[in-house]
Amino acid sequence: MHYRISFIFVTFISLFCFALPGVAQDANTDESKPVIMYSGTPKKYEIADIKVEGVKNYEDYVLIGLSGLSVGQTITVPGDEITGAIKRYWRHGLFSNVSITAEKIEGNKIWLKISLTQRPRISDIRYHGVKKSEREDLQTKLGMIKGSQITPNLVDRAKVLSKRYFDDKGFKNAEITITQRDDPANENQVLVDIDIDKKEKVKVHAITFAGNHAIKTSKLKRVMKKTNEKGKLLNLFRTKKFVNEKYEEDKQLIIDKYNELGYRDARIVKDSVSKFDDKTVDVYIELEEGDKYYLRNVTWVGNTLYPSEQLNFMLRMKKGDVYNQKLLNERLSTDEDAIGNLYYNNGYLFYTLDPVEVNIDNDSIDLEMRIYEGRQASINKIKINGNDRLYENVVRRELRTRPGELFSREDLMRSMREIQQMGHFDPENIKPDIQPDQVNGTVDIAYDLVSKANDQVEFSAGWGQTGVIGKLSLKFTNFSLANLLHPGENYRGILPQGDGQTLTISGQTNAQYYQQYSISFFDPWFGGKRPNSFSLSAFFSVQTDISSRYYNSSYYNNYYNSYYSGLGGYGMYNYGNYNNYENYYDPDKSIKMWGLSAGWGKRLNWPDDYFQLSAELSYQRYILKDWQYFPVTNGKCNDLSIGLTLARASYDNPIYPRSGSDFSLSVQFTPPYSLFDGVDYSKYNEYNQNDMNKMHKWVEYHKWKFKAKTYIPLLNPTTVKKTPVLMTRVEFGILGHYNKYKKSPFGTFDVGGDGMTGYSSYATESVALRGYENSSLTPYRGQEGYAYTRIGFELRYPLMLETSTNIYALTFLEAGNAWHDVKNFNPFDLKRSAGVGVRIFLPMIGMMGIDWAYGFDKVLGDKSAGGSRFHFVLGQEF
Repeated sequence: MHYRISFIFVTFISLFCFALPGVAQDANTDESKPVIMYSGTPKKYEIADIKVEGVKNYEDYVLIGLSGLSVGQTITVPGDEITGAIKRYWRHGLFSNVSITAEKIEGNKIWLKISLTQRPRISDIRYHGVKKSEREDLQTKLGMIKGSQITPNLVDRAKVLSKRYFDDKGFKNAEITITQRDDPANENQVLVDIDIDKKEKVKVHAITFAGNHAIKTSKLKRVMKKTNEKGKLLNLFRTKKFVNEKYEEDKQLIIDKYNELGYRDARIVKDSVSKFDDKTVDVYIELEEGDKYYLRNVTWVGNTLYPSEQLNFMLRMKKGDVYNQKLLNERLSTDEDAIGNLYYNNGYLFYTLDPVEVNIDNDSIDLEMRIYEGRQASINKIKINGNDRLYENVVRRELRTRPGELFSREDLMRSMREIQQMGHFDPENIKPDIQPDQVNGTVDIAYDLVSKANDQVEFSAGWGQTGVIGKLSLKFTNFSLANLLHPGENYRGILPQGDGQTLTISGQTNAQYYQQYSISFFDPWFGGKRPNSFSLSAFFSVQTDISSRYYNSSYYNNYYNSYYSGLGGYGMYNYGNYNNYENYYDPDKSIKMWGLSAGWGKRLNWPDDYFQLSAELSYQRYILKDWQYFPVTNGKCNDLSIGLTLARASYDNPIYPRSGSDFSLSVQFTPPYSLFDGVDYSKYNEYNQNDMNKMHKWVEYHKWKFKAKTYIPLLNPTTVKKTPVLMTRVEFGILGHYNKYKKSPFGTFDVGGDGMTGYSSYATESVALRGYENSSLTPYRGQEGYAYTRIGFELRYPLMLETSTNIYALTFLEAGNAWHDVKNFNPFDLKRSAGVGVRIFLPMIGMMGIDWAYGFDKVLGDKSAGGSRFHFVLGQEF
């Protein structure tokens, strides 16, 4: 109000400065300003010049433009033009004082001077009484930033938005005070202090219902999702704060519940929220339920494409059913097999269905389903917006919607899913923009994408029994092999990009004990015309061992005693017997491995196009030198195998899946050398190295694996972004043989722990089982895993789903086991565990996480392999 009073006062003074033309003094004879009287008749003047003073931060022409006055303009003095100019300055709110004076008058020309006092700018904003996260939220919402001018409107707006922000958080009694003081270090700048006293959260003391007979009060309270009474055990994990916006939503949920049960006339006749004390409120809701209605007749009008019998079958509502309006809406539009999708998936984009209650007889309702089918819509244009990473054809080849084809909602949703699976765009912000043209019977579809970087750099270090172990891995997910020899505009970084191919280079070492290097290439559309994948990979690793001096040490004696006391030897790596392992380094004892593989995959159309068949040809060579952990301690072994995998993946999001499943069935096999080489391997002595070298010169086996995951949303993922998800897991594997005397020493299952056992992934396959030590379920020396199984349930809840960061918490129950003899495979003899954890996905690093788990069962008769365990994950998922 104070600035309005100032405005009136300054306007009056400014107008008073102008004299009537007949009495103005001659400017040529008097250097003083013209004296303006108000007793004469106003006169018109042409503005000869305008000057501005008092403001340094703006150009003069900008400030003059704000006034609406200009040189050469004819104005009336006194008159509305000067008054209007002053009002315009005040409306901008940038000035604390405004005046316009006549500096000179000559004949019909006038010289004006505009004097302005600029409002101060904000040099710093300080928040008091709030947490860091709240301060960051307020900074985003209030719009008060350093360097901007502070105005009364800005201050009032900040108070309102702050109050609303804390209201939404349940602090309905919050007090906000905004003060400003001169900044002694900066002229015409102020320090702004925002003092916030949140008080206590206002919670719900009691909820009282009246007029409800069909639904119990306790059930109505459970219907309300965000308005819940404090102090009730059933509401232990529900919010108890009172937020008016959520309360309004909960009232609608109550009416929806009545409509679902057939009470179509139910309404809230009165409700109130009253203060119980300073911290709580009482909620009172009075209902009028009305009568319960049932469905009698359903008549279809306007349907020519599909018979009424088929539509009735899809509606799933028959005569005598409760008139469930919620189910009716779902069956008409939202369900996957709803009637609307029947039309939308066949091009009838302009279809509408209007259910009309044509007759109400006592408690029965007749429905007339009025359908407008319209014409089929064909796709005119497909636009892709926001893509600055891939060549456009790389994105377009994943789309199921193509120009000239009929519109299909199913194809639209599938196209969005395929874009999500590419990993180059934020899956939470993929939005289709559908622009129908009913006149021409066409539709334009634009896919609005938000690019995100998904190249990954993994640099990690850990401490093991052999000292510090370091790993560096570079994963380029947008590589372009075709552009490798064409530098220039195709290079956006150190490598050519744009074709969506993946190149991975990694190395892991702790210097003298262990080194491993690998490189791999993957093209999801080999040749660019069909979704046939192609891959190449190569690796090399070397692991050294300890010298014979170790066996004379106290560490070996501890191990020896534990082995023969029933632990089976697994404690050697896991229970500290190698505390001084580095002191016994022997480079003459080692295992070297190198390998090559080439793979090819094809997307299938049957049973559906989520299936993919892939094949891989691989060769691995093992060079062992005094390596005591396999039946072959000295020698060279070769592994030539073919792998076939049938997989189906239909999950919707590669980082935080909310629905769908992931199944795979694979077999990997070598030629059955023992069936045609004519050698009787039963006569070979496993303690004779010459026999072992001959037996395993060419390794033979057949390996079968099955893995399945399902993702079940606990809330509707189309309406609730942060929906919790139940993930279920079942998997098992068997390493078989063609000859029982020639079982492969390589490719066994290494079960237990975090599933990250480094070099052994080439000689054995790591399988995680949280809550137990690494490898504890499959120690070597006669305990290798030739069969395993693992099942699990994991409940996930997203904490953050943003373009740059995804974070979700989880809790899990899982069980598994491994067997040395396949004949002893028993999927009901499992080691159980439970725990909690968190996952963080960062674009440049990938998936990281930590789990705490507790293993409940003994392993080989000992409890020490289980119990409380922490597990870390980097670059992979358990």
